[in-house]
Amino acid sequence: MIICANKMEYPLRSQCQRVQKQVMVNAEKERASLLFVKAVVSRGSVDAVSQQMASHPQYLESFLRCQHYILHMDGPLPLQYRHYIAIMAAARHHCSYLVSLHSAHFLRVGGDPLWLQGLEAAPSRLRLLDHINKVLAHQPWLITCAHIQTLLKAGEQCWSLAELVQAVVLLAHCHSLCSFVFGSGTDADFVPLPKSPNGTPPTYCPSDAANGNTNVPVSLAAPPKHVTRRRSLDSSCEMLSLKERIQKSQEEREKREERLLLSHTLQPTDLEEDDDETVYFADPSRFITDPDFCSQEFARREEDHFQVFRVQDYSWEDHGFSLINRLYSDIGHLLDDRFRSVAALPSSHSADLKRAIWNYIHCVLGIRYDDYDYGEVNQLLERDLKLYIKAVACFPDATKTPTCPLPWAPLKPSELIHVNLLIMEARLQAELLYALRAITQYMIA
Repeated sequence: MIICANKMEYPLRSQCQRVQKQVMVNAEKERASLLFVKAVVSRGSVDAVSQQMASHPQYLESFLRCQHYILHMDGPLPLQYRHYIAIMAAARHHCSYLVSLHSAHFLRVGGDPLWLQGLEAAPSRLRLLDHINKVLAHQPWLITCAHIQTLLKAGEQCWSLAELVQAVVLLAHCHSLCSFVFGSGTDADFVPLPKSPNGTPPTYCPSDAANGNTNVPVSLAAPPKHVTRRRSLDSSCEMLSLKERIQKSQEEREKREERLLLSHTLQPTDLEEDDDETVYFADPSRFITDPDFCSQEFARREEDHFQVFRVQDYSWEDHGFSLINRLYSDIGHLLDDRFRSVAALPSSHSADLKRAIWNYIHCVLGIRYDDYDYGEVNQLLERDLKLYIKAVACFPDATKTPTCPLPWAPLKPSELIHVNLLIMEARLQAELLYALRAITQYMIA
């Protein structure tokens, strides 16, 4: 009898484990739903990035909390400056989605629409950020204390150290978010749609985005490509009708854009009439200077500014976290929570594989760990996957909608999103390390 009881214990235990697992899954779904409800209440919609991250609600929560703090909570920079800096950062990677999204937010918080004519129309203090923006976005290993000194000693237009730290966090956050946007295909998934008579979006036509028609506003309501591809067009007449409607929408938006830019008395409420479904469009190229400055392969050289960044000498845990938390209260904890959350996500990937992805991204950006065997990178990451990671991390605007490497194709969408989250957070930490090390060098000089 005792033996039989012991034999029955195992199926009972297995059943309990399954029940516990299902409870955890339900709890995560409820958390995701709660986050979406909060987003709808606060913004009136759920943005495309949050939709993509929703398969990992435990990470999404830390991401939204950090992003909300950077863009909306107490800090040295006014709200208009924050969204304009986000525009500048996203423009370096020609990310129409983020440029348009933050252009709309910029106007809603009372930003001067004339600034959206281009970088030359912005205040000189913001224009001073242009150089560090492009270097941080494309070749962060070039950041030195001289860049910091230039901004802090710019006469009447100088930045305070606290302002600069918040600006750097914004730049790095948006640069890395561009990698996620392009890696997940978000930037190509949305096109402008005129409202139908009943107020709902009309049928979506993916061909315009696929054919490179990027001079259109970005719609938050348009369905993603994997849905729209299943919607076949029944006739050439219907295709022509859709193109005409999209063209009409484009012309209407361009006229509205011109009207907004010429208005000196625009109030945030002026945007509420029909911006619940679309975001304001602004051409990213307006906010870019020196377009030929782009990402390059990091190469180990003898020059000081090209030497490998060794984490043993300057790490996030031992140096960056304490500095940034002291200069920009609480942001260190929020950023650290993001790094820990993405590392702790449940996944079919092994811990060694996730570490290989993270360390490979840092290696590509010139950051090395003395205690890590980089032979594991070649063992764990196939060549196609390494090419994908490098493209999304360093050349996101050139990839547009990068395809998943064939060995990873059978994975669930949530697993692919997990890879893109790792890329985004590893890049974010890398940019912060370079910038914070330069700030530290300036402070002790």
